[in-house]
Formats: sequence, C-alpha cells, structure tokens
Amino acid sequence: MQRIYEDHAYSDAAVAQCLWAADPTPPRPTYQGPQSTEVAVIGGGFTGLSAALHLAEAGVDVTLLEARHIGWGASGRNGGFCCLGGGKISNAGLARRFGPAAVASYRAAEKAAVELVADLLERHAIEADTHSQGETLLAHSPRHMAALRAGLPQIAADYGVTPALHEAADLAALGMSGPFHGGLTVPVGFALNPRKYVTGLARAAEAAGASMHDASPVTAIAQGRGFTLTTPHGPLRAQKLILATNGYSSDDIPVWLRARTMPLQSNILATRPLTQDERAAQGWTSRQMAYDTRHLLHYFRLLPDNRFLFGMRGGTYATPRANARLRQKIHADFNAMFPAWRHVARPHLWSGLVCLSRNRTPFVGAIPEMPGAFAGLAFHGNGVAMGSYAGRLLAALARGAPPEPQYPEAFARPPSRFPLGRHRRLLLAAATAALSLADR
Repeated sequence: MQRIYEDHAYSDAAVAQCLWAADPTPPRPTYQGPQSTEVAVIGGGFTGLSAALHLAEAGVDVTLLEARHIGWGASGRNGGFCCLGGGKISNAGLARRFGPAAVASYRAAEKAAVELVADLLERHAIEADTHSQGETLLAHSPRHMAALRAGLPQIAADYGVTPALHEAADLAALGMSGPFHGGLTVPVGFALNPRKYVTGLARAAEAAGASMHDASPVTAIAQGRGFTLTTPHGPLRAQKLILATNGYSSDDIPVWLRARTMPLQSNILATRPLTQDERAAQGWTSRQMAYDTRHLLHYFRLLPDNRFLFGMRGGTYATPRANARLRQKIHADFNAMFPAWRHVARPHLWSGLVCLSRNRTPFVGAIPEMPGAFAGLAFHGNGVAMGSYAGRLLAALARGAPPEPQYPEAFARPPSRFPLGRHRRLLLAAATAALSLADR
C-alpha cells in the first residue's frame, strides 16, 4: 500500500485511548477465497456499510472487505456529529463551476444526508445515544460574529430552516459559556455515538444478506471481465466494485486514486464524567453539539454520561515529535477555552484521518477508465451523514438505478490531483500554518 502518513496514523496506537472502544464491534471472519460476488465493497466504515446495506436490501449479492475490523477507521473514532457539511465549497463556487441550479441541489443533498441517518437509526432500531437539536456555531471573534449575522438569511434560504442567532450575552442562559462572541444554531442534525451507529449499520447489512469480512485487506485490483481483488487469503471476483476507504485510502488501490485525496489528522480528547458542580462552574451545561468559527476548528459536546468531548483539526504529520506537539496543543486549547476544567482528568485522547479533495467537494461517482467501479470519499470531516448518504448513492449507481433523492453534479465530478504527488503534505503543512495565523 502507498500511503502518505507515517505508520502511526495507520496503527492501533492512534486509537488505543479512543472513548468509543468501550463499544467494540463484533468480529467478522477473515475472507477466504476464491469466491465470486456481484458487488465488492472495499472499506467497512459509514460509506461501505451503507452501500452494502442498500445493495443487500435490493437483493444484490454483496461482499464487503475491511482491512482491519468494521469501524476501525474514521467512522469508528470520530466526534459523532451528524450534521450538514461534506465539502468546503461556497455557493458562489458551486454556481461558478456547475451553474446556478447546482446550489439548491447540493444544499438539499446535505440535508437529505442527515435525514437518511435519522431514518436508518429508526428503521433498524439502532440505539446510538443521540442528542442535540441541530448544531451551534460559536464565533471566536467579533468579526466572525458579524459574519454569522450577515449569513443568517443565506442559511435559511439554503436549507429551508429558521436558524437562531445568539448574542454573546445569551450564551450563559443557553448553558454554552466560554470565550465566544455569540453564535448561531442551525436546527438540522444531531450527535451520536459513532461506534454504536457503525455496529448497527453492520448488523443491518448482514441481516439483509451482505457478507462482511474483517482482517481482509485488498492489496491489488485487476480489471478484466469485472474485477479481481487480491487478498492475503485468496482472490475475490466481482462484477462491480465500490471503493469506500476515504482518508485511509492507498494511492495505488486503484492507481487512478494517486494524489486525489489529502488526509488531514483530527485529534480528540474526552474527560472523565463531570460533576454537576463542575459543569456549573464552567457554565457549560448544554447537550448541544458545537464548533467554533476557526478555519482549523474546535468541535465539542457534552456527552450523555457527562464526559466532555473536545476535538481539533490541523495535524499534518504523525511522527512522535509531531504527535507530542499535537497532544500539547489540544490540551492547551482545551484549557484556554474551558479554564474551569483545566485540572479535570482526560483519560481519552486519540486521532484519525479526515479526507479532503482539491475540488473541495465530495466525490461520489464512477471511477474514470474503470467501467463498473465507483468510489465515495472526501467528506471533509463530515462523514457521519455524508458518508452514509454516499453509500446509498453508490448502491444505486452500482445497480444502474437513478441515485435519489439528490445527486448533485458536483458529487459526480472526479477529484483533481494535488500537486507534488506523495509529497503533497507539504502543501497541507503550508496551508495549515497560514490558516492558524488567520485564526488568531
């Protein structure tokens, strides 16, 4: 495999202290070949599981191969924000590249993605500790608060909802005290335990007839009459192929993917359960999921068991020295934002890779020059909803059915390659340094 991060990023060490490890996914058997299937899915996260589920429900013979175990990657270790997002493109950028009508379709797809997760949780009776009424964006500077005020009508128009604006003086009464200059709540989305959601999706896919395998890495893909996937324990032949590896993709599986993704490290800590007095001392008693207006944002929420989860973007290297700096920074940022909790123990600290594209949009579509192969990736840190939705769209594409309810043209546009090939993290390091300065 050709991956661009250091080994630590792809090791169990990165997830050893993950809070969600308390809810392990049941093991699946290792794939034993040779076998044949109608559709092979590579990747056992939200996208691959959703694709397998929707294919199996349509009566398609589907086999899913996961290199480690179901939910091992970003899907089983993220912050659990099921919310709008999936890309980093503005309305002006969408209109310029795809025409004015593209804006409505793209924003409708974001909302449909959240609705899909809610439907999957209900339809398959998945208990995932859901909470939060939408998401709250908190301004870290007066300038960003002014931008939130100015953007209120556009959010209402984009998503057909009524967002609520919060002035700085309102936050204490809302139980969201901190170094914020106000905020904005968009009433779309909710928080969940991502590992419980992954486990529920896998259970539902198996109940529908999907075959799922742990410890079954795909090391090569050959194309002929269909596809032959090489694994350590024999080949899998498939008529169609779905690639759902996102930030844990390899640049050579398939070769087309080379330099088309940019993984970015995200780091999360979680405290021990906070007492009522501790929560009151900080003034954060809300169960609302929230994030700030920084480019290299912080995201945080009070969990149902009263632990506090706090995440931070920005890691571009996974060396021991870089990891030590990131640990130091996330603790320092936490202490600065929530000083009443600076001495509270934080037994959980882990990291994972989100996936960016040069297009600034997700890719959910046919892989060029590989008839019958499809991919879903680059959800820009919002894969709970968009990854699940991508899986549904990919299942339809693999069946030759119309993708519904929304399939924006922007999704189908293959991502462009980043410059510098396997050295492209140099670009990311320069960009994050510049964004860090802009966030001050």
